[in-house]
Amino acid sequence: MEIHMKFLSRKIDKQLASYQQELIETHYQEVDNMYQQMRGWRHDYRNHIQTMKAYAASGDWDAIRQYLDLLDEDLTTVDTVIKTGNPMTDAILNSKISLAKSKNIPVVADAHIPLKLRSSELDLCCIIGNLFDNAIEASLKLPEKERMIRVYMDMKNTQLYISFTNFTAQGKLKKQGNLFRSTKGEGHGFGLVRIDAIVERLDGYISRNSEEGAFTTEILLPQI
Repeated sequence: MEIHMKFLSRKIDKQLASYQQELIETHYQEVDNMYQQMRGWRHDYRNHIQTMKAYAASGDWDAIRQYLDLLDEDLTTVDTVIKTGNPMTDAILNSKISLAKSKNIPVVADAHIPLKLRSSELDLCCIIGNLFDNAIEASLKLPEKERMIRVYMDMKNTQLYISFTNFTAQGKLKKQGNLFRSTKGEGHGFGLVRIDAIVERLDGYISRNSEEGAFTTEILLPQI
């Protein structure tokens, strides 16, 4: 029995180390993608200035206004996408939204989070990161025009409400226990188990719903 427990413990430690390394590599990719976006905009900055100088020299103020409007639209794709009120949530949401957009997956997000939460930043990062990773992977199986991820986060009385919905290429999935059957690898299952473990430890509530063409996860986390 003791040998079995030691073997199981080593297996869990190995899975955890592998999962943490995957998170590090994913985070690096996300940060690098945001950096490349910023670098591209800075590269074009001088050209934008020269164009507006030319319009100014000819007194074409309407053209300058139109050009500034175009620049403003372009800059919103580089600037921080989501400002929730909570810095840690901003960081993970924006990096994941940037990653999704780099893979041509539109994201509709509405999030309002208090500055201070009872839930730890690490737990929240793990939950949001895993939910986003699952939604992104499912979206990549769809044609680009059919992809969409919806994120909603807000306080419901004394509880933090988190909702993720993504379109899927599969029909309605079958449940196995509290989880839905997946064709993905062991790492994916470990990520789902991690979410469930955190929600349970925080005395929260989690609901997963699979419908034809869509998958939704809803979480409630007490904050008092």
